[in-house]
Amino acid sequence: MKVLVLNAGSSSLKFSLTDTAKEKHLLKGAVERIGLTSAFLRLDAEESPVDAADHRAALREVLKKVPTTQVQAVGHRVVHGGAFTASSLINAEVLARLQEYSHLAPLHNPANIAGISAALESLPGIPQVAVFDTAFHQTMPPKAWRYAIPRELADANMYRRYGFHGTSHRYVSQKLAAALGKPVRELRLIVLHLGNGASASAVKYGESVDTSMGFTPMEGLVMGSRSGDTDPGLVLEMARKLGVSDTASLLNKESGLLGLSGFSDLRDLHKAIAEGDENASEALEVYAYRIKKYIGAYAAAMGGIDAIAFTAGVGENDPVVRQKALTGLEFLGIEINPQANAGGGPRISRESSRVEVWVIPTDEELAIALDTARVASSRSKE
Repeated sequence: MKVLVLNAGSSSLKFSLTDTAKEKHLLKGAVERIGLTSAFLRLDAEESPVDAADHRAALREVLKKVPTTQVQAVGHRVVHGGAFTASSLINAEVLARLQEYSHLAPLHNPANIAGISAALESLPGIPQVAVFDTAFHQTMPPKAWRYAIPRELADANMYRRYGFHGTSHRYVSQKLAAALGKPVRELRLIVLHLGNGASASAVKYGESVDTSMGFTPMEGLVMGSRSGDTDPGLVLEMARKLGVSDTASLLNKESGLLGLSGFSDLRDLHKAIAEGDENASEALEVYAYRIKKYIGAYAAAMGGIDAIAFTAGVGENDPVVRQKALTGLEFLGIEINPQANAGGGPRISRESSRVEVWVIPTDEELAIALDTARVASSRSKE
């Protein structure tokens, strides 16, 4: 099946046309700076200016590049799926529920919905599927997803841990199992999705049983500009002094590696460390230590680990982060091969290591396309 994958952000529209039978992207690109006169469309390595006042206009520009006669289904990335436990065919009821969840992800869901609305208008009659970042983590047990706050308040307002990056965690855990040559249903895996946003997941026998992000994508690991785990008392104190809006902005956009060092990109951080920047050096230690703590916690939660996967921009490309995050975990049976790690793997653990460690590239667009094809095919058989 040929699937058009759309990932709408607040000022961008990423897209790909994917052949799911061959598991191959036929083309990939994005419209950036939507709403500005400087908007442009990037297709492969080429960029060209476009008129993209809003997501509808951006999609019109995309469809000029995509052979629409080949499109058999459209898959949409939706960051927050609320109570949805699986990818869903989009209809009026599903769209209404997604709009109800917008307050749970105000930076993401409104843009996702704008992309869906534009596609429904421009591509009528073609099945369209919402693929949720949160769906994979809906298998977490209550002991993992509940916050220790009054039950009535939590249930009435959907205050709970949802987790994110689920499409990537599901895809990478399956690819890791394939690399190990074992069924995912027999394995206890940790997936470390490390990019500008970062999250860890504990995948036990094919299901997510815990993950580091929570009610929002701010909880958990240290990220490029997001704080990760923070004492609620500190947040309240900051809100009292700075105001809620400024505190939210600070924790989302001015914290993490950026707040600790002035650099949100690991490449810039390593350069600063090489030049003797002590703040940058400390920031890397904080970043790697948080990852190490989650590995230990998930080993305890699952009663052991069979394998670990590093993925996404940092996870796939930064051997220093991988080494620092795993050093000291030999007692868990983790032995890193420094040469393999420096070379990017794919397997970076020694032959003698009880826990295998791999670098597994993620492909969220392919995962979305495959899920879209599955849902759309099921609909055609009904």
